[in-house]
Amino acid sequence: MIDRRAVRALIITSAREVLLMRIRPPHGGACFWIAPGGGIEDDETSEAALQRELAEELGLIDFESGPAVWRRHHTFNWGGRRISQKEEYRIVHADRFDPVMADEAETKVLDCFRWWPIADLSGAEERLTPLSLANILESYLRAGAPAELPDEEVLVD
Repeated sequence: MIDRRAVRALIITSAREVLLMRIRPPHGGACFWIAPGGGIEDDETSEAALQRELAEELGLIDFESGPAVWRRHHTFNWGGRRISQKEEYRIVHADRFDPVMADEAETKVLDCFRWWPIADLSGAEERLTPLSLANILESYLRAGAPAELPDEEVLVD
């Protein structure tokens, strides 16, 4: 099993939209929507990793990483390997923009991007991950970042 850390950005506009990307798993299976971000290298902080990942995946380079609002420990299969990943979700406020992938390797699994109205997430028919994404964002919009991060969600696929 591969152990890794990751960070994801919940990029929110003033119109209360969040940017998600649709993933095509390399091993087949159903597509799903997820927040941009990815693995944290050994020598990186989560903020530095987020800067690098958003530049690679979105072409977004001029932003400030906001507060962490959620975390989980997710164990899953990816490309024939078993991954144990500890993830941190951070808020990023931004104006709406058109994502441009700078990393050609990302195009193998990234299908498309979409700005989702946060109010529509709870009724989405497509799979969103994490499953509690709507609640995480609605709670942040209602009350701001938590004073303490909630207990880490544990999910095994």
